[in-house]
Amino acid sequence: MKISFESDYNNGCHEAILKKLIETNDDRATGYGLDDYCTVAREKIRDACRKPDADVFFLVGGTQTNATVIDTMLQSYQGVLAVETGHINVHESGAIEFGGHKVLALPSHDGKMDAAELKQWLQDFYADPTYDHMVFPGMVYITFATEMGTIYTLSELQAISAVCRQYGLPLFIDGARLGYGLMAEGCDVTLDQLAGLCDVFYIGGTKCGAYCGEAVVFPRHNAPAHFFTIVKQHGALMAKGRLLGIQFDVLMQDGLFFKIARHAVDQAIRLRDAFVAKGYEMYSNSPTNQQFVLLDKETIVRLEKDFVFEQWFPVGDKMNCRFVTSWATRPDDVTALIASL
Repeated sequence: MKISFESDYNNGCHEAILKKLIETNDDRATGYGLDDYCTVAREKIRDACRKPDADVFFLVGGTQTNATVIDTMLQSYQGVLAVETGHINVHESGAIEFGGHKVLALPSHDGKMDAAELKQWLQDFYADPTYDHMVFPGMVYITFATEMGTIYTLSELQAISAVCRQYGLPLFIDGARLGYGLMAEGCDVTLDQLAGLCDVFYIGGTKCGAYCGEAVVFPRHNAPAHFFTIVKQHGALMAKGRLLGIQFDVLMQDGLFFKIARHAVDQAIRLRDAFVAKGYEMYSNSPTNQQFVLLDKETIVRLEKDFVFEQWFPVGDKMNCRFVTSWATRPDDVTALIASL
């Protein structure tokens, strides 16, 4: 069997979660996230974020979460500002547009949004006397970590947050890979700092140890009215909600979420350092669990005999290839790939 570096969600779940799911399998629990497991998980998330008044909801997956949150927080005439490489603009099959809202794309800088460019875009929009005929900016969307494996510094997040406050725009942080971002090499952002700078974010479970599920957090008890009902309208509410509550209960216990994310980052850095040492050109300088390297066709064919990874797009005569580690990546698998380079 080939060794996979294809994604961070092609394993099942962490063994501690599996054990807890088996132990509680015969329990009877109220549905739709109203059970005791979800209640306990919510409290653990509030404690981790240091936001005791936070509203916490459990949704089934990342695309459903992005589509639901964005649709809920926008008026019919508004769109969402995101960088051109943003997940909602590239890899969600037009889910946001399907919900009736346009993605307003800004330049991407290794996957990141620049606060000065965001401010300039907003200034230019309102300086246009015909803006009533245009899609209004209604919120700002960024990811942590980004699609290119990069992370924002605390000062960069503060600058974006300040622009959002100036223009009265909610800031939404997609945290599908939040654990890997917070545990990234050189990260100077903590979970409570991130929570304090945005209006809504989510803690991604699907890519970091859970079978499925994301925990949406409105940090200041600022969830939109009837958000629970809107989640159900979007098909993102799980009837057996305890499945999500149990998983986040385990992930938040004794910092497991952060420990397993750190493991993935450590393995990715091993791989990145090996690529560089062996003379390969990196597409971006990623400190997280996603590594992007430029490979020629001959190397791709050779590596694909034993390993699974993704080819993203051509760069000159080479292909930008993505190698992803996860909470489940075995050090021996990284060693094997390094030996094959």
